[in-house]
This record gives sequence, structure tokens and C-alpha cells, in this order.
Amino acid sequence: MARFAVLNRNGDFRALYHRGKSQVHPALVTYARKSRTGFPRAGITTGKKVGCAVRRNRCRRIIREAYRALLPRIEGGWDLVFVARARTGEFKSTKLQKIMEAQLKALGVIPSSKVSHVAEGKKSETMKR
Repeated sequence: MARFAVLNRNGDFRALYHRGKSQVHPALVTYARKSRTGFPRAGITTGKKVGCAVRRNRCRRIIREAYRALLPRIEGGWDLVFVARARTGEFKSTKLQKIMEAQLKALGVIPSSKVSHVAEGKKSETMKR
């Protein structure tokens, strides 16, 4: 099981909530902010609205596993906070991984691998004229 750097200082979480960018989904909220460290750090929060302690721990495990699968694709230093919502426990880690991947791409944390060669060709054609 691979370990990853963890955000655990209150000041780090507050900075992300106030100055970071966010993406929202009914199952997960993601906050991201560029950092000076050369590696990504992540924190997970689950409020009492999610449910009892057993349910909150399950949500944290699901989020942690989805993040662990995406960690090799994250380049550079980023601070990330994942906030579990009431529906997080209903998803498997693979489904949550897809949601998390879409959010991280939208935030610019994971580079988009889809580059349209057709659009590039049209762009270069118009630039040549």
C-alpha cells in the first residue's frame, strides 16, 4: 500500500477553503491549490452530516483509495482537500475515482490527455494563411 503526503494542519485546510479552487459533485467536493512543495499533499474531511463513525470512516477509505490510484498522474506540488458528502458512501472507489479524475482535470491538477489532432490541424491551417 503506497503512502502519500497528508495535509493535517488547520491552517492548510483554511488556506485551501479560502484561496483554493473547487469542484462540486453530489458525492465529493474537491479543493485544489498550487503549492511550493514538489509533491502533492492531500487531506480528507468528513462531517457528521455524512453519518455515524462507521459510515464516515468508510467514506474516508473510499476517497483515499480513489486518490491513491490517481496519485501517479499528478505532476508538481499541489495541496488537495477532498470533502465527503452524504452520497459518498454509496459509491465504489472505482466510480469515485472517475468523479475525482474529472474534478482534478477541471482544476488543472491532472493534465488532460485528450488533444484533438483535428482541431490542431485546423488551427495550423488558419495560422498559415
